[in-house]
Amino acid sequence: MSETAIAAEAVCANYINGAWVASHSGRTLERRNPADLRDLIGYAPLSTRGEVQEAIRSAARAFPAWRSEPAPRRGRILAHAARRLEEQKEDVARLISREEGKTLVEARGELGRAINILEYTAGEARRLKGETLPSELPSNFVYTFRQPLGVVGLITPWNFPVAVPIWKLAPALVCGNTVVWKPSELTPFCSRRVTEILVEAGLPAGVLNMVNGLGEEAGDELVEHPAVVALSFTGSDAVGAAINAKAARQLKKVQLEMGGKNPVVVLEDADLELAAENTVTGAFGSAGERCTATSRVIVVEQVADRFVDLVARRAAKLRTGNPVDSGSQVAPLVGREQFEKVIGYLEIGKHEATLVCGGEPGSGADGVQGFFVQPTVFDHVPAASRLAQEEIFGPVLAIIRVRDFDEAMAAANAVRYGLTASIFTTDANRVFQAAERLECGMVHVNSPTVGGEAHVPFGGIKGTGFGERECGSTAIEFYSELKVVYVDYTGRKREGSLY
Repeated sequence: MSETAIAAEAVCANYINGAWVASHSGRTLERRNPADLRDLIGYAPLSTRGEVQEAIRSAARAFPAWRSEPAPRRGRILAHAARRLEEQKEDVARLISREEGKTLVEARGELGRAINILEYTAGEARRLKGETLPSELPSNFVYTFRQPLGVVGLITPWNFPVAVPIWKLAPALVCGNTVVWKPSELTPFCSRRVTEILVEAGLPAGVLNMVNGLGEEAGDELVEHPAVVALSFTGSDAVGAAINAKAARQLKKVQLEMGGKNPVVVLEDADLELAAENTVTGAFGSAGERCTATSRVIVVEQVADRFVDLVARRAAKLRTGNPVDSGSQVAPLVGREQFEKVIGYLEIGKHEATLVCGGEPGSGADGVQGFFVQPTVFDHVPAASRLAQEEIFGPVLAIIRVRDFDEAMAAANAVRYGLTASIFTTDANRVFQAAERLECGMVHVNSPTVGGEAHVPFGGIKGTGFGERECGSTAIEFYSELKVVYVDYTGRKREGSLY
């Protein structure tokens, strides 16, 4: 649709060099409330490579002054942003619900995580420490410290439109980098609000630049441009692999957080009520649209029938509906493309396994049209099937039956992803054995696969993660370089060589 046919205030602007500027591409993407397709939110501009290049030039110009700003002052801006977000929390939560589709409870939870990350990372500004090391030589002092990288590119997804950008932006900025951020084209107005809050908190012009657009143009320019020295990406493994291949040609620093196919392991001695409750929470919260969602259950045959019954009863009681309605428990999917993808997997599952409950599109309140899918459970899923192997990113749970603990470990690890896993058991020995044997970055014991804390590293292995972990103190490692300094204070020429 031509931008000339759309009211200017309905099109989300870009933020470049300290100013909100309209894209001159003339191309836009319509965004409607996924719970009520009658509700037009506005339009995201599909910006050009030239606009991304302008943002990169702005970030490059701002870098020398920003890197020279004392780190505690940079941290103070993040602390102020945390307070601003706290003050606007309810308003931003409603925006998330309207644009991305989360229930209000889930949106508030996302914002709580984002606020915690801002507060934690603001404190990291006073902990950007190095170390002193003893030298092999007399009258020599050796120390290390961290320096910013330069212009970094951030590419973020739609499923956590505030928290994921914040957990990239906060450490990037506190380390002294300048940023060009390409958010998802599906959540442009959430991205605008994040930018506004950081700007209101005191970020100088050019330090943060936000450009809306598609990955194949705006995102690709970030990857290819030689002035961008590092890239952090959250999204699909196919796109992540392509980014890594392109960035490697320029030896760019890359951090990738990609897909998940997260298992819950339920052993014969588990508290089945607890396991079922937590499985339903992990599988159907946020409509399954999170990388940590529970996608598979590996359950020992001895207790499988009872466990499946418990899960099915709970799943059948969940209510789909308008996310801002306090009674709604399962949100809509973010958009038509994702909706059609999940519906396709429901049909695949009906041929590969036994449908226990769900399996159809859902409906909003009073029959309002939206992208709802019923919470769906499949049983007797073959471990090698598409339902068990591929990331669906929707409210679909695959139950795989096994004979014992060893077979459960093998089934849990038999996927290309490795983000998170849970085990339900009362056997302490099995807990520690599973923690060692499960091929993933995070293990939960007697709790859901979802969840994390601001000061704790987040990330996975295998086809899920590449590069340093996000969140916690490890986030600083990606957004800075370690420098070593040797100081010889003998005041004279040294004979010979250390080597």
